[in-house]
Amino acid sequence: MRKVMVIDLRRCIGCQACTVACKAENATPPGLLWTQVLEKEEGKYPTPRKTFLPVLCNHCKDPACKRVCPTGATYQREDGLVLVDQDKCLGCRACITACPYQVRFYKRKFGSYYPNGLTPFEELGYKRHQPGVVQKCTFCSHRVDQGLEPACVQTCPTNCRFFGDFDDPNSDVSRLIRERYAFQLRAELATDPSVYYLP
Repeated sequence: MRKVMVIDLRRCIGCQACTVACKAENATPPGLLWTQVLEKEEGKYPTPRKTFLPVLCNHCKDPACKRVCPTGATYQREDGLVLVDQDKCLGCRACITACPYQVRFYKRKFGSYYPNGLTPFEELGYKRHQPGVVQKCTFCSHRVDQGLEPACVQTCPTNCRFFGDFDDPNSDVSRLIRERYAFQLRAELATDPSVYYLP
């Protein structure tokens, strides 16, 4: 059972609700955005427009980050989620260099969003992270293990994100990929990403 995410680019309005939901769910420190929405202006007056591209870890079927990890800290679950064992990570950042999507992050130490020190939320949330190791989107594995969707999927106000079982031909994600000619970013690299985009 391979878990995948499908993102409908026609529905994305660039509101960054997914980015905020991810930060709130995972208590990531300042400067770390496990998911975000890139935007680009196109066209000229009088008909300019913006296009949006949500990006996050692609949880590749053949992850380049896993191949270069010297300690096995980067590993892959049976459902395809690519995760980092913080206790094994040396912080060498070889995986950051290897990742073709630039969605892995490293922080030597964590600070607060506020000048007076850590808030109670930050104190509690930062206990889940170790400074000096690589971090990345986990597809909210702790939620997936409870049968829930990732926070970004649940929060999206336009329902542009879908999450499910790629191996089930009747699942929403499989149907959308098949019927809407979904594509993967940088598919030519043969990493087989688990994030698909609908044009």
